[in-house]
Amino acid sequence: MPIRLTRKPCHILLVVRLPKRLPTWAAAEGPFGVRPVDLGIVALVVLAIEVNVNVGGGPDAVRLDWKAYLFGALLALPIVFRHRYPLRSFAGVSLFVLIYYLAARRNISPAPALMVPVYDTALAGYLLPAIAIPVFYMSVGAIIVESSLKYNFATLVSDFGPQATLLALAIILGELVRSRRALSAETARRLQLAEEEQAAEAARLLAEERLRIARELHDTVAHSMATITVQAGSALHLLGDSPHNSTSSSLQSALTAIRETSKSALAETRSVLGQLRGSAPAAGPLYPATGLDRLPALREAVSAAGTSVTVTVEGTPVPLPADADHAAYRILQESLTNVLRHAGPGASATVVLRYGADQMTITVTDDGTGPASAAGDEDGGHGIRGMAERASSVGGTLRAGPGAGGGFSVTATLPVTLPVTVLPVEGTS
Repeated sequence: MPIRLTRKPCHILLVVRLPKRLPTWAAAEGPFGVRPVDLGIVALVVLAIEVNVNVGGGPDAVRLDWKAYLFGALLALPIVFRHRYPLRSFAGVSLFVLIYYLAARRNISPAPALMVPVYDTALAGYLLPAIAIPVFYMSVGAIIVESSLKYNFATLVSDFGPQATLLALAIILGELVRSRRALSAETARRLQLAEEEQAAEAARLLAEERLRIARELHDTVAHSMATITVQAGSALHLLGDSPHNSTSSSLQSALTAIRETSKSALAETRSVLGQLRGSAPAAGPLYPATGLDRLPALREAVSAAGTSVTVTVEGTPVPLPADADHAAYRILQESLTNVLRHAGPGASATVVLRYGADQMTITVTDDGTGPASAAGDEDGGHGIRGMAERASSVGGTLRAGPGAGGGFSVTATLPVTLPVTVLPVEGTS
């Protein structure tokens, strides 16, 4: 961390270049949290202390020999544990400095030994001891030097000023880095809270919209279906008491089909309402379980409504995935319903289910004379679009348009097995 003091006429400019992220090998922790970078820092501190030991002296100073150098090197030993125990490391260095002055005194500056622990202590948030201990050492040192050597004030400032400045810079730098890290953590926390609040608000709005749709469906579609079912049942009851003839039999068949269809639609509507209100089982599907097994009932209902339906199966039928099976039934249901609505009186429909190795094709054609918009999109409906979306949701395609020989044709191709999305493995591209 290079620090450059540039002296100018009116101010001192401090330029600090913060180190980049440590390499992995330098930040790897060993026993007690000791890192290679900490060993390197200790080596630099020891070098600075030994220079002070070499040039130090003063009254009653111990002889400059290997013991003096050894005691000086021991002052930096607690710094090895600075990463995991910053406050204890600072206390250890402070105690060793005190013992050094009492037992093997040489006039050396405490700044080289205390500078790194002071920075670590301020960085860890222990600002009071980071300030108090250096102030104690500098004050006691200045008093002892002034009383023993009779230095004047200017000389004391000249001797102790640079040391005090370095320790003050270490404290300030540690506090600045700690504040910046705290600010970054607080910013990240607030961003996370904002994202969570945004997600919660979106979920609340979605839930309110689902409830609104559920109420509208209940008050309109479900109510209408229930009314149709009751009225069809009442009409059947009245027909049961009248003489039977061909007209009454046809009418009875039509009413029976209306009642059964409306009952089935009402059950499905109630299931969808349960999903929208969140009262259905969480593990259940998002729609009633309908599939191609209900095609015979659908054929009978459409035939009873006046449109003849022929079903042809080509290839070997295989079970479809649940989503594809549901999409296939809904496409058939929408196609045959549109034949009833748009193909005109006396029209007939042909359904072809063609099973292949990896896909199945559904073709619904009619020989009606109605408008080309048999799927209802051109008159404000969403038939073709809805069928295309269902096919696309399971990896299939859909084509719809006028038939070659008249009428209307819908062709849907659905996969026999749903496509699987393969996520990239971490560390690979």
